[in-house]
Amino acid sequence: MGARKRISAEKRKEARESQYFAMLRNVPSSPRKMRLVVDMIRGMEVFRALGVLKFSNKEAAAKVEKLLRSAIANWEQKNERKAEAGLLFVSSVFVDGAKTLKRMRPAPQGRGHRIRKRSNHVTLFVEALNTNNESQN
Repeated sequence: MGARKRISAEKRKEARESQYFAMLRNVPSSPRKMRLVVDMIRGMEVFRALGVLKFSNKEAAAKVEKLLRSAIANWEQKNERKAEAGLLFVSSVFVDGAKTLKRMRPAPQGRGHRIRKRSNHVTLFVEALNTNNESQN
């Protein structure tokens, strides 16, 4: 690896250490369905978001709830303290498409129609409200 590439990789790694996130890969639901759930909690305080996800009727909400709990645990692990109400919020969350399984379904007159079974990757970032105030002082 070249020196310039190594330096930029180290900078990215250091920047990643100050972020608190969790990733969920290869979720067997379409990205569009997952984005409907993710859009409900974007920018919310984490404990309020957990309540919204718990009482949502969507199947994807249970998976996002588990992911959010993991991101909170990651924050607690790195900061060595418990998360309090009003301290953390969902700073950003995004859904990317993953592998698509292609299947065939029989159709009339000897033909076949393609079925696409989509999956997605979800990345969720949490951030503390006080970190912005401390950096300005």
